[in-house]
Amino acid sequence: MVHCACVHSLRGLFPKPHRSKGQLSQALNVLSDRATEAKEFLVQLRNMVQHIQENGVEFEACLVAQCDALIDALNRRKAQLLSRVNKEHEHKLKVVRDQISHCTVKLRQTTGLMEYCLEVIKENDPSGFLQISDALIRRVHMTESQWGKGTLTPRMTSDFDLTLDSGPLLQSIHQLDFVQMKVPAAPILQLEECCTQNNSATLSWKQPPLSTITVDGYILELDDGNGGVFREVYVGTETICTVDGLHFNSTYKSRVKAFNSSGVGQYSKTLIMQTSETGLPPCDINSLAAVAWFVFDPASAHPDILLSNDNLTVTCNSYDDRVVMGNTAFSRGVHYWEMTIDRYDNHPDPAFGIARGDVLKDVMLGKDDKAWAMYVDNNRSWFMHNNSHTNRTDGGISKGATVGVLLDFTRGILIFLLNDEQQGPIAFEGLEGLYYPAISLNRNVQVTLHTGLPIPDFYTPGEADPTGSVC
Repeated sequence: MVHCACVHSLRGLFPKPHRSKGQLSQALNVLSDRATEAKEFLVQLRNMVQHIQENGVEFEACLVAQCDALIDALNRRKAQLLSRVNKEHEHKLKVVRDQISHCTVKLRQTTGLMEYCLEVIKENDPSGFLQISDALIRRVHMTESQWGKGTLTPRMTSDFDLTLDSGPLLQSIHQLDFVQMKVPAAPILQLEECCTQNNSATLSWKQPPLSTITVDGYILELDDGNGGVFREVYVGTETICTVDGLHFNSTYKSRVKAFNSSGVGQYSKTLIMQTSETGLPPCDINSLAAVAWFVFDPASAHPDILLSNDNLTVTCNSYDDRVVMGNTAFSRGVHYWEMTIDRYDNHPDPAFGIARGDVLKDVMLGKDDKAWAMYVDNNRSWFMHNNSHTNRTDGGISKGATVGVLLDFTRGILIFLLNDEQQGPIAFEGLEGLYYPAISLNRNVQVTLHTGLPIPDFYTPGEADPTGSVC
């Protein structure tokens, strides 16, 4: 019984024969694939060995040629320096030899005079001596004076005042090293870290594995969201970048390339990113609802415009009206933003609305055909486009008032609100294209922008009564 029990137990430990063969066959197939991959990898490695040997020989020859060129340059410089030493040598010899010749002639003259004077002194005729003694004395004094100060001083030193400054060259030789002369490889976009949120896109990238080429920075490019040309949106050393102010509900193509001192590398693969739709009503469950966040754009502002509070608060240092736009453009969806009046002095007429990118910046918003606006004082408001004033409406602003702007591309209309209530009828209709939020004001007004706001509860896109007021 024990034996039988053992046999039964052993049978339970082993799988059935046909099942065992199938598993073994499957395992062998997997192992065979690995062996095939290993063979291919060995071929790749052997090819790499051959390439390393060939490249090593070529590189050594190139290095020897470069060093020989440096030695040749050093020899040429040595010849130039030796030429300068020879010129200095000849100059010193000439000066000394000229001085020797001059001194020899003078010494010969002096010696001759001395010998003559000694003969005269030996003369026994006093009367004859007296006749020439004064002249001889004057001649001796004159000759002695010619040996004045400096005559017996060397005009040239024997030292060569030339010191070879080899320090910089020796330092350069010690610093002689290999540098990277190749442009960087194409970066790899890290898809798991790339995303969009509202009208912003975040992109992340890295260098290819095993890449040893130096990278000085990166250039990130996006198209215009409508299949247009690419433009640079970032240049720097970071490997992650968030681009704000994109169009909502748009498809953007993005790519990145790296650069170093040798040049610019190839582009990465192109990544396509979709920004969010905006401002859809809560009841539209089949659509993605989002809101737009933006600030005033200093680059779009007239020079008299003053921005603060992270570019959310704006005033002006001129009594004339000046324009500033937001940093986000809209072409689709429904959008709503508000502005609170922080300061209001002397009954100015600030204007609020939308504008094209090429709007005039030194006149009230709405004076040209590039802007659609409502301007308002302390008692009433008007709509204005291309300097045409319409729909005067009672109700003005004061410090603390709130002006709202509602832009609905589903109907192509622009509506203004004052203190949470619609101001007048629909201001403008038939709006199509690309518009920036915009305002104009002077130094008597200060305004703060509020974005990321939901559509007002009273407004339902696509519904209006026949009179033009919103249901």
